[in-house]
Amino acid sequence: MVSQKLFLLVSSLISWGDCRAITAAIDASLEWSEAVTKAEDFLAQLTLKEKAYLATGVAGPCTGSIAPIERLGFRGLCIQGRVSSTNWQTDGPLGIRPADFASVYPAGVSVGASWDKELARQRGVLLGEEFKAKGAHVMLGPVVGPLGRDPLGGRNWEGFGPDPYLSGELGYQSIVGTQSTGVQSCVKHYIGYEQATGSNPTPNTDGVIIQGYSSNIDDRTMHEIYSWPFASAVRAGVSSVMCAYSRVNGSYSCENNQTLNTILKEELGFRGYVMSDWGGTMSGAHAIENGLDMDMPGGAVSFEGTSWSTSLFGDNLIQAVNNGTLSTSRVDDIVLRVMTPYFYLNQNRADWPLIDPSSKELGDFSASMANYSWSVGGEAHRDVRGDHGTFIRKLAAESVTLLKNQNGALPITEIPRFIGVFGNDAADKSAGLASSPDSELIGTFATGGGSGSGRLTYLVSPLEAIKTWAKGRSDSLVQYVTDNELIPGLLKPNSVAFGAAIYPIPEVCFVFLRYYVSEGPDPSDFDLNNNGSAVVNAVASVCNNTIVVTHSGNVNLLDCADHPNVTAIMMAYMPGQESGNAILDVITGQVNPSGKLPFTVAYNASDYNTAIVNFTAMDITDPNGRQVNFTEGQFFDYRHFDLAGITPRYEFGYGLSYTNFSLEVLSLKAVSRKGGVSPRPDASKTIQPGGNPDLYDVLVTVKVRLTNTGSLAGATVPQLYLAFPQDTTPAGTPVKVLRGFEKIHLKAGRSQTVTFELTRKDVSFWNVVKQDWEIPAGAFEAKIGLSSRMISATKSFELL
Repeated sequence: MVSQKLFLLVSSLISWGDCRAITAAIDASLEWSEAVTKAEDFLAQLTLKEKAYLATGVAGPCTGSIAPIERLGFRGLCIQGRVSSTNWQTDGPLGIRPADFASVYPAGVSVGASWDKELARQRGVLLGEEFKAKGAHVMLGPVVGPLGRDPLGGRNWEGFGPDPYLSGELGYQSIVGTQSTGVQSCVKHYIGYEQATGSNPTPNTDGVIIQGYSSNIDDRTMHEIYSWPFASAVRAGVSSVMCAYSRVNGSYSCENNQTLNTILKEELGFRGYVMSDWGGTMSGAHAIENGLDMDMPGGAVSFEGTSWSTSLFGDNLIQAVNNGTLSTSRVDDIVLRVMTPYFYLNQNRADWPLIDPSSKELGDFSASMANYSWSVGGEAHRDVRGDHGTFIRKLAAESVTLLKNQNGALPITEIPRFIGVFGNDAADKSAGLASSPDSELIGTFATGGGSGSGRLTYLVSPLEAIKTWAKGRSDSLVQYVTDNELIPGLLKPNSVAFGAAIYPIPEVCFVFLRYYVSEGPDPSDFDLNNNGSAVVNAVASVCNNTIVVTHSGNVNLLDCADHPNVTAIMMAYMPGQESGNAILDVITGQVNPSGKLPFTVAYNASDYNTAIVNFTAMDITDPNGRQVNFTEGQFFDYRHFDLAGITPRYEFGYGLSYTNFSLEVLSLKAVSRKGGVSPRPDASKTIQPGGNPDLYDVLVTVKVRLTNTGSLAGATVPQLYLAFPQDTTPAGTPVKVLRGFEKIHLKAGRSQTVTFELTRKDVSFWNVVKQDWEIPAGAFEAKIGLSSRMISATKSFELL
């Protein structure tokens, strides 16, 4: 159990009553201390069983439900977003699930490709509005884990990309946006959850239970890579953190004392509650002692039959307190952690919307299992989308990344007379809006699959958008073939079949291809699905103006870039319900592309240095045999390519525009060395959300001038990379790391000054001996550019 000494230590470091609200992050009418007082008053009135209620999910109308306590006027918590036993497409990161008549937003990878903090915040606001209007209290998102250590990770698309700084900044803004509406954010999946394969305990052929894999991560990498975006989330005031299924350094994430108590609650000053992933609770009192605050959905193993009696918390928590295994103070700590965000965000207000009755019909549990007086009512099937489709279209277009544009193939400002559309990703979903993307051979991908997906109310396919566009010219002809199995045999020059199917040869041929990614199975290769390469080659063999567009949440090698007749390539990622319209906006120049790659695209699969460990193909007999060793440390994605001197096909941060930009450094000002900058933060400072407050002091300011030197209005992303002094930092320090970015829109010929501020944390490494952040002596280099390889200027500075 957590000793009284440890509890008092954490309480002294993170004083419940003294911590002030993060007013810059959360628009709430209460100070944090006022919310604490309300939570303490509430706690004083609870019985032990009622305290256990607040830690244990029960069957209810929502994906996750905390039971009401009627005598105190507490209506319970509706936690929305996860996979349903009857509906595959339910989650929170890109739309409220389970629910109908709600929007499906661009996925995390699309937000990452936008590199736009303001759009990330606005997306968070609109998501929060929809969750609230449906009666939900908690949104299960954003996702900053998996980060994307392996480019084939099946859930990478749910997050913002493999760079912790990029992921942290966009996650921060997402949380700020959502919680400004009064809805709690739950950031996930904590921590080191970088593949889905083998994450849960399963029996082998002999019936021996093989434990979920252990992500074995060294201390410095843990702090500088994997906990970094979670620290940003905590600093944003996130209400909840979801722990992952897998193990970290030998212990399950949901009962890991080091990651939950020491790092998250003590070092980072997290004041909210840790929630298990669904079925991720592996023990009762032991998990509570080690930092888990809430068991979801409440059952020990699966959704089926979930009830109070089968939970590893529930009655077991009560028994543990009664027999002295678990301290009352720890249970009280759980109550404060759960209830303070509830009061802080004014979720106790009388006019909080009732839970949409349709949610319980779409959810995990049958109505007969809901044994409490839930606040369900009001209009069923209520439409909460408003005009959010306009924003979804904008964000999706802003994320589209133009990788190749040969001879100015794009934009197409006049409607061609003869248009060809090819590929199974172009058309409507053949099995309907509610179908799983991998269950059909024809149908566009607007999202990935599994619990991170969304329930569509409508979907604009690329083919539909192009047909609508073509109607603007009375004599335009749109010809299409969307069956990938037919295309290679059909599109053979001078063949009878080709002439019968496609005539005349189009002026422009659009090829829409897809790559399915999902929770569960991690992909096994980088190839576009359904014979995608053969489809491109077939189309390009007859059409000398072939434009390739992909819907993919992960890295693809894109060998088609070498084909001379492939004149343009665009990545559309997972753009949500306005997919076709957003893509067409970029094709026609209504939107100048400004998306940047949130990951690195290589020439060869062998260029990547990390790989999914396919435990399903192994005959493992040792219960502890599933091990994933993060021996690469910080060196994956662009850090690996930099260190190994590998030239990527398209580098991290890369993306073309229809206009041109230039960058120049105006000034760099560092805190004077004579000012007495200490190597480490002041240890006497009270820990605040995000860690020692000194870590966020600005020590370096860099100003650059960005100029649009082209003839069209457009946007781009100036990026600042920091090179640490290699001779005074430990081995394993990357060549450079991202430490600043801003999305800037400029009219043709205009300039704007962009300011980058580097904090103490930005210029520090984690000293594993001193267990603290430390600024190294020697010369840093600030590298400014428009991608990780397109560096325009470098400035040196020293702090010690």
